[in-house]
Amino acid sequence: MFESLLIANRGEIACRVIRTARRMGLRCIAVYSDADADALHVEMADEAVRIGPAEATRSYLDGAAIVAAARATGAQAIHPGYGFLSENPEFVEAVVAAGLVFVGPSAAAIRAMGLKDRAKALMAEAGVPVVPGYHGRDQDDALLAAQAEAIGWPVLIKAVAGGGGKGMRRVDRAGDFADALAGARREARQAFGNADVLIEKFVARPRHIEIQVVGDGSRALHLWERDCSMQRRHQKVIEEAPAPGMTDAVRAAMGAAAVRAAEAIGYAGAGTVEFIADGSGPLREDGFWFMEMNTRLQVEHPVTEAVTGIDLVEWQLRIAAGEALTARQDGIRARGHAIEARVYAEDPANGFLPATGRLAEVDFGPGVRVDSGVRAGDEISPHYDPMIAKVIAHGADRPAAIAALRRGLAGARLAGSVTNMGFLVRLLDDADFAAGRLDTGLIDRRGAALTAEPAPEPEILALAAVALAGLPREGADGFHLWTPLRQPVRMVLDGGTITAMIRQPRPGLFEVALPQGVTELCAIEPGTPHWRWTWGDRRRAMPVTLHGAAVTLAPDGQPLTVSRADPVRAAEAADATDTLTAPMPGFVRRVAVVAEAHVEEGDPLLVLEAMKMEHTLRAPRRGSVARVDVAEGDQVARGALLITLRAEDDGDD
Repeated sequence: MFESLLIANRGEIACRVIRTARRMGLRCIAVYSDADADALHVEMADEAVRIGPAEATRSYLDGAAIVAAARATGAQAIHPGYGFLSENPEFVEAVVAAGLVFVGPSAAAIRAMGLKDRAKALMAEAGVPVVPGYHGRDQDDALLAAQAEAIGWPVLIKAVAGGGGKGMRRVDRAGDFADALAGARREARQAFGNADVLIEKFVARPRHIEIQVVGDGSRALHLWERDCSMQRRHQKVIEEAPAPGMTDAVRAAMGAAAVRAAEAIGYAGAGTVEFIADGSGPLREDGFWFMEMNTRLQVEHPVTEAVTGIDLVEWQLRIAAGEALTARQDGIRARGHAIEARVYAEDPANGFLPATGRLAEVDFGPGVRVDSGVRAGDEISPHYDPMIAKVIAHGADRPAAIAALRRGLAGARLAGSVTNMGFLVRLLDDADFAAGRLDTGLIDRRGAALTAEPAPEPEILALAAVALAGLPREGADGFHLWTPLRQPVRMVLDGGTITAMIRQPRPGLFEVALPQGVTELCAIEPGTPHWRWTWGDRRRAMPVTLHGAAVTLAPDGQPLTVSRADPVRAAEAADATDTLTAPMPGFVRRVAVVAEAHVEEGDPLLVLEAMKMEHTLRAPRRGSVARVDVAEGDQVARGALLITLRAEDDGDD
């Protein structure tokens, strides 16, 4: 076994690898960009090396800088984590050429699976079922359109070098194909440096089921399956093991196909073979097809670790050090059920747009495993994926695991940024999800029910007003000797302003007048991790975090942030009804309109790229373009003015 390891990554996966490597007695070296100089993974490592500025292309994607850091620090091996250079065969070759060990498969194995079209052909030769489609090298637009027509609508356009939903578009009719193809190519070129695509038949009500494999270069094993059907924008949200409704026969067939896939390329290390399964009925032995193989550790690997008791990072390190697999397939057992939720800084009610912010609090409830690369005080950077944490729960069966995960989310104190926490809780409560009736379209079908924030109860708004007023204060309860305290608080919630009048007729009792009426709260006890108070005949407790001019409360695990109203900003907002501003920091990828152009509600105006995804901003109403304030290629901050519209009758007539 080597003695020192450089982790060529950041965030939660770098922290995850360091924990196992440290337990195994290895010296750990981190790398960091300027944006991550104070990051948690840097703090955890024995040594850390700066490799470049914030932009990933000049730091975490700079293979030469990473290899140089490894040589300068005496590292003997490099673990790539996931993303960035983890599936880059040229990087693997550079690592090996430098006399270092790459913790992962060979460059040849990565190349074999790196392009989806070639991988599918290889899998077909190995007897692995593949989805019908066009995987050819001829990328002529007319040919691709004809192939799509021949396959039959709907189809999926996929980047051949892609993953994570980037460069992927579903097309339901011929008239939409050209625009979808252009968008998929543009996103694929930006994300992978390769604009080639393939066309596949879209499987109705598909389920995404993947098999964890581990190989030593000569033989492979599978470590059961994970169901990753809960997705939005082709990105996974919740993963679990085992898959609901999985039978022993289907598991055996799918596992055997995954092992054939791994052994066909002499796979060494941990990898995942992803299948699409027909979810319109019970799972069948002839109802699944190969999608792709991820030749690295998956984000969702903790659920497999939870049910098998196997530390996958340890197995990766041992295989990389030359150890052969000693386990037998019939010795791989699974215990209970595990489920993982990905907590992101994003706004589900606003199209899941990524968010930024400085985290005032990061803490989850008891009984769950939390894999995270951030802590209180850290800033969510616009340069990288906005994941805050992965929360993993294990139980005796699926209902027990879901209940444990929900408790972990409901007990969280997470403040300082918009998050998807409420969305996750509502998804766990969904009847079809709870019953195991899963497919990749469930989130889209539920749409508004999952993304709409519930109206806060009057008692929650009342507590927010008391907290924003600085009451109760330590050493004082706010009661005035001669007259009861009366204090107005103007609060901002979902862009609107609410005025609350707080009155304290006697010590310990607060009467809060809101538009909905008067709410009485008493015996309020601020504390960590929960505030406690009495409302009527009920005693309640809830995570409450004060941060700056805002307070975040989490009723039933669904965070609500309320802030003090800023009269200056309110006035500015009132004058800005005809402007389109950047909802997040990003890069202007495309401007679709020019000054004086007529637009209808919903027309695309601009494509903004942020956190590795493209976001199309559309006209909020019918009108014309008064002014375009940005150009393609501009880097813009959150809130930057992009485009100004005017009503149609404000023109020259």
